[in-house]
Amino acid sequence: MLKLDYLEASGRAQLSWDKSDEDLPWVTLLTRVVFDNSADASQEGARTLSLPWWSFAGAREQFLEVFVVHSLQPGVSLHVSEKASELLAQARRSAESYREAIDAPPLLETELLSRLDDIGFVRKLSAEQKRNVARIGALPAAATFSVPGAGKTTEALAYFFHRANADDCLLVVAPKNAFAAWDEQLAECVPYLSEGFIRLRGGKDRIAWALSSNPRFMLITYQQLVRVQDLVAAYLSEHRTHLFLDESHRIKSGTGAATARAVLNLSHLPVGKLILSGTPMPQSTADLVPQFRFLYPEIAAQQENVVDLMRPIYVRTKKSELGLPPVTRSLVSLPMSPVQSELYNIMRHEVARESHAALNSRSRQAFRNLGRSVARLLQFVSNPSLLSSEIGFANKDLLANVLAEGEGPKLEYTLRRARQLSRGGHKVLIWSSFVRNVEYLSSRLADLGAVYIHGGVDAGSDDDDESREGKIKLFHDDPSVRVMVANPAAASEGISLHRVCHHAIYLDRTFNAAHYLQSEDRIHRFGLTADQATNIEIVECVGTVDETVRHRLGFKIGQMAIALEDASLVTDPIPIDPSAVEVDDADEYATGLDSDDVKALVRDLGGPAN
Repeated sequence: MLKLDYLEASGRAQLSWDKSDEDLPWVTLLTRVVFDNSADASQEGARTLSLPWWSFAGAREQFLEVFVVHSLQPGVSLHVSEKASELLAQARRSAESYREAIDAPPLLETELLSRLDDIGFVRKLSAEQKRNVARIGALPAAATFSVPGAGKTTEALAYFFHRANADDCLLVVAPKNAFAAWDEQLAECVPYLSEGFIRLRGGKDRIAWALSSNPRFMLITYQQLVRVQDLVAAYLSEHRTHLFLDESHRIKSGTGAATARAVLNLSHLPVGKLILSGTPMPQSTADLVPQFRFLYPEIAAQQENVVDLMRPIYVRTKKSELGLPPVTRSLVSLPMSPVQSELYNIMRHEVARESHAALNSRSRQAFRNLGRSVARLLQFVSNPSLLSSEIGFANKDLLANVLAEGEGPKLEYTLRRARQLSRGGHKVLIWSSFVRNVEYLSSRLADLGAVYIHGGVDAGSDDDDESREGKIKLFHDDPSVRVMVANPAAASEGISLHRVCHHAIYLDRTFNAAHYLQSEDRIHRFGLTADQATNIEIVECVGTVDETVRHRLGFKIGQMAIALEDASLVTDPIPIDPSAVEVDDADEYATGLDSDDVKALVRDLGGPAN
């Protein structure tokens, strides 16, 4: 007899059979289906297999075919445990709700607003927010991909309170810097509530203690979730809980990354799910696959069909709907200094060779090593002195000659331009992907009151000038603080600067399209007047990796614009090539590299530099 069980402790489906069955043909077929559908499947003995429940649910039709063809009948030759049966019924309902969503009309706005009014939801929704919540309000799992500043958090809370029972819980997985926004919006939307969000942090024991009090509203970071997945799974199993993913593109790496695995392993437990991201596919359409699988693990999704699958269940408010004035982007192209160009040629040939090797080997370690090498090349173009402390750098003497030429053309321009804008009465936001650049620029512009934010700056009270919030407040409120220098990896989310700053300078950019788009949105978001100009300057060195980055960002953003039907996303006049090769599922490196980026590097770095 074949037995199907659900292992609550690990969230896995377990398939086992008797010794008398081991030579039957369905055993081989069953084993093949298990391992074909999950990279996380395992053999747990001679006659036992297991795989994550979400993987099993997504392959239900394949398993059913094996059962039917080989006459494995429930109660006779197939035993399904009570919990597994319950979860299978839930999977069927979820799959049916998705199929119904394709043709389902939106909720009536009067019905939505009446429900929200009855439970004390006082925040007035904009026309776009009402439209969006009415569209997804009937769905147990959905997505809001509205642009930053359009009120995704408010939409999410309206969605929760419309669908939730009085004692339903809400767990939000989010970057730490987004926590304050959830606190603020909950208090503004439903001020009568006596309880707010509690933070699940401080290690396993503290989180277990926090969960023991049965909180209704919870926040946890993606990194922390990985460490306490078992505790969260137990809580979701015992309480009716809605699970929301803020900045959901953070799980885009899929099962190859611990964060995505932890999220996907919980996907069958919540009573409701929502994902939120303004940039849901920063690398390619493949980024949508794990996000859709979280929402509907019962529906088979691949890169080829995921855009069509996502279309009935997502909403998006575009910048064009917010009445924002357009952004003025200027490309500042500068020549490298002579000796810098000489050393760059040596370095770029090394990176080209490493790129060839990474493409040939396809190993994760090769891609990680290449990511570091590309970061080094980007650093050198932006600020040659960043390599001066690198142990074992092979061209120390030549680097010394480069430094004798000065700080480098990009750094010199950025410093000069920041001072010029400041003299004109403007506040300036400078972006660099490298921590040492961030701190160096801030120190060089200290006379302009420059403050900085990178990953090493802790969150805290806005009364503490050294905290992230304190630095933001200084930039907002202190007229003597004319410059903020920031790292997109740390400051591209959860910061609004558009009321005081309308000029941004990019000393450098990486291949990470999400970081770039979200960093732009710090000063170009809802709330700007129709006549307010927003100016972005992108500083590049001619004939360098900077140009490859620009072309690849343009391509990625263009692909996202097509998928989300949002022309406002196209930020560079780069043609979209519909025959572009597929992007492999690779790790997200600091530079945001994917395999197509590596192919572009091979092409661009392999030829002679200008």
